[in-house]
Amino acid sequence: MVDTARPFIVIYIVWHPKFALGHEIARFLFEHFRRENYERITGGTGISVIYRFAMAENSDKPLPIDFSTAETSAVIVLADKNLADDPVWMDYLRELADQTASKGLATRLFPVAMEPDIVPVLQLDEQIIPLFKWNDDLGERAAALIGHLTFQFCRMLRHYLEHLRRPHESSQALLGYLRKVEIFLSHSKHDANDAGVRVAEAIRVKLTTQNGLGSFFDVYDIPPGLKFQDVLLAQIGVSAVIAIHTDSFSSREWCRREIIEAKRHNRPLVIANCISDIDERGFPYLGNVPIIRLDEQNDNRVDVVIRALLGEILRDFLWQCRVELMRVNAKPGVTFLPRPPELISLADLVPANDGEQAVIVYPDPPLGAEEERLFHDIAPNLQLRSATEWLAGAVR
Repeated sequence: MVDTARPFIVIYIVWHPKFALGHEIARFLFEHFRRENYERITGGTGISVIYRFAMAENSDKPLPIDFSTAETSAVIVLADKNLADDPVWMDYLRELADQTASKGLATRLFPVAMEPDIVPVLQLDEQIIPLFKWNDDLGERAAALIGHLTFQFCRMLRHYLEHLRRPHESSQALLGYLRKVEIFLSHSKHDANDAGVRVAEAIRVKLTTQNGLGSFFDVYDIPPGLKFQDVLLAQIGVSAVIAIHTDSFSSREWCRREIIEAKRHNRPLVIANCISDIDERGFPYLGNVPIIRLDEQNDNRVDVVIRALLGEILRDFLWQCRVELMRVNAKPGVTFLPRPPELISLADLVPANDGEQAVIVYPDPPLGAEEERLFHDIAPNLQLRSATEWLAGAVR
């Protein structure tokens, strides 16, 4: 029987009780990481977010953290002058630093400097996130922090996933942890105003030069001497994809092929909707993934697209971790998909044994009856099961 009670990741948010903005920033983080989008991937529990700003009962010390309750743990410390000036909380911070360091790469401390003079006072070996340098609007700063933390959580889950797949291989663990995520920008070069090219370049600049994303993302280039189609198809199979949907996108053969390959390889994918006038024939496989309106004149929307992609990458790692545990009960003929199935999913089904039905298992909730009927008309021997439905039958 699969044990899904132990969460893959728990997020702790620490701040001094006198830090007035602590609750508000923590609420932004809580509402983002506890949202339904992640609950569906993890099986209903979502990503646990726990606050640490109060003293333990009958004690003059803050509540401790038990790092044994999750596979990976992230501690975000919102450090302001109140924390830096309080010896009790500084001792608590140093204890957390020692604890997380002793746990290896699966447990990390992320200090966030809320004021410019805090960094030297904290005296930590860990790299500090300078929140004070970002936009003065609290919502924008919180969104930027969410993006920054999301790709750090992706690294942690990727490390845990490698441990699940190869538990006895620990060499080069840090290099694997730091390995970049490949990004593929699918776009058309045939728009009348070069919109696809301009938007792709704007996204590339953000990915590679701002807010530390360049340390996590690697936007591919085609080396001289290689056939571009070979590189494109190989790259999509290992990349997260942003499709820049401009007016000419659906009319270009290679744009269509790139999306099909991304779907067939179950890659994290978001659509940046940049239609300025009309798409004469909307490409049918651009659905079933997040679609974000990207106004070329509004630079902030590029950040929204990137954060959406980060969310999809995190969902993908969460799902892969869950699948590794679910495989214990899987028979031949079961295909695990990171998003609800669509008709293109039929192209890469795992063959079932003779006399057995092929099964597709996907994140909750179950498909609607209208979609299931369509699948049944086309593939009557195929079973569609949400993860919860499949687990209920697999462990009986």
